[in-house]
Amino acid sequence: MAQRFGGKYSADGRQSVSPRATRAEVNPVGGRANALFIPPILLVFMSLNDGALGLVLGLMAATVLSGAALLLREGLKAEAAYRARKVAERPALPRKILAAALTGSGVALAAYKNDPGVVAPVLYGIAALGLHVAAFGIDPLTSKGMEGVDSYQKGRVARVVDEAEQHLASMTAALLRISDRPVQDRLAQFQTTARTLIRTVEEDPRDLTGARKYLSVYLLGARDATIKFADIYANTRDSQARDDYLALLDDLDKNFAARTHKSLLEDKTDLNIEIEVLRERLSREGVRLD
Repeated sequence: MAQRFGGKYSADGRQSVSPRATRAEVNPVGGRANALFIPPILLVFMSLNDGALGLVLGLMAATVLSGAALLLREGLKAEAAYRARKVAERPALPRKILAAALTGSGVALAAYKNDPGVVAPVLYGIAALGLHVAAFGIDPLTSKGMEGVDSYQKGRVARVVDEAEQHLASMTAALLRISDRPVQDRLAQFQTTARTLIRTVEEDPRDLTGARKYLSVYLLGARDATIKFADIYANTRDSQARDDYLALLDDLDKNFAARTHKSLLEDKTDLNIEIEVLRERLSREGVRLD
């Protein structure tokens, strides 16, 4: 669906969002993963004239291969989210590894349909599994970030970050229903500010206490307000509701930016204190610093 261009010289006169705020996101799935849905479809049609047993085996193999393709899609999404964050728990379910195993099983079933036996289907299945791993890799097997931080604190940060990202994703999904490009761009700008605070918390878990209210309570309220605005605006195109929502995004953007700035200032203060303590210790040891 076509969308209006929003910018400085557009009808509503609002400035367009900076290029940094509207950076394009690459779909982590890609065409290679989507292409894996084609073999199960072909296998079903090729099994229609193979008799009852051949049809059943073909349908079983197609089901297994379709499940593998779905698992791979979710695994690629989980891996992209993992790599985008500085602090992340490893995926609880190794979807890509399971997808490779299912792909090998599906290919083995399909081979058995045409060549009953053991050796040939097993060899085809192992080859398919190996090719799948070579093409798509395996899931991240370790958590990352906050080395030296206890697992409880690491889990707290990961949970808050996951919750915040879910709220931001829900806001984006809600505004897709109204097809208003300037409003969507303004939301993207706020999301950039919010994610800057998220990255700050990931880099220094000590900021979690001060930022948790923003990433949990405020973002939850922003999500609910966005969904309610989308419901109203999609039906009424009420300009006052639109202006009120844009004003809310402006206030949220300023508050989140201020919280991030405060966190950075506190980090700088802590650094200055540590430097002064170190200088004092060196001075007591007889080391003079110019």
